[in-house]
Amino acid sequence: MAQYWRGLGAGVRGVIFLVLGLLIFSLQDIAVKFIGGQYPVLEIVIFRSLVAIPLTLVLFRMEGGRGLPQTKQHRREYVRGLFYFLSYTTHFMGLAALPLADIAVIRFSAPLIITMLSVWLLSEKVGLPRWVALLVGFSGVLLVVRPGVDAFNWGSLFTVSSVLFYALAIMLTRQLQTTDSSATMSYYSSLVYVVVTVILLPVIWLIGDIPNAHPSVAFLLHPWSMPTLIDALVMSGLGVIWAAGMYVAARAYSETAASVIAPFEYMSLPISVMWGFALWRELPTLATWAGAALTIASGLYILWSDQKSRTHGRTSSPRPSGS
Repeated sequence: MAQYWRGLGAGVRGVIFLVLGLLIFSLQDIAVKFIGGQYPVLEIVIFRSLVAIPLTLVLFRMEGGRGLPQTKQHRREYVRGLFYFLSYTTHFMGLAALPLADIAVIRFSAPLIITMLSVWLLSEKVGLPRWVALLVGFSGVLLVVRPGVDAFNWGSLFTVSSVLFYALAIMLTRQLQTTDSSATMSYYSSLVYVVVTVILLPVIWLIGDIPNAHPSVAFLLHPWSMPTLIDALVMSGLGVIWAAGMYVAARAYSETAASVIAPFEYMSLPISVMWGFALWRELPTLATWAGAALTIASGLYILWSDQKSRTHGRTSSPRPSGS
């Protein structure tokens, strides 16, 4: 079996790991949709984080670390953790109001937002064709969100916010990855989740439950309650899902080049459609499919353009003297 696995080739193994990671992460959305109406989002977040912290320490040991993870860039780690907390929380709030397929399409805008932020924050160069691709991609997202029409769902704003905070966190990850390990960054992020939740709790309790609130807002303000044993296991399992998904995703991108397997990230759409129909009989609208097509085409073009630029840079670089 091991010999057969090695014989598949690095590219195929990378794709298998990536799709497996997407399946694992999809379980998180399913779990939250099932129990989200009974518990507030912050209660779910803190259960997940308290389980994730010891798992990050295990990963830290696997990377050869000793003691507790340390960093010399505390401010960036804390801000990165805050962005991830906001992304994670607003994503769950969007789940309370939107079909899984709509959320998947909106999250496809992440590479587009990351590209824009790379220009503004990291001074990376983007040509006119890629700017056109960005506009096409965002038009696809707008088809799904549909602002200003009767079908507009306020939950879309939480999902868009989630993508924006995720992109900001990625910017800081790029700056930290040369000094801090992935386990160190995960450890500090989980700590921030717990601290911010504890700080926000008095404010949430003071506001209290709002009658007839939008499902996303109700998910945030829902009164805390003691979970049943099964629900507590489900919430705690989110930490395990996160650790397993992160490990498998890391294996995917370590098996082969990111440019080879990155397009398969879009497999999250059929996975979401599958779960949405099987569990809630959700079917994407024509606008959702059209928006997905535009967003995916835009993302694939940006990926192809980036790969082409890298290849051109390597082939056009001068050969060293004496070669």
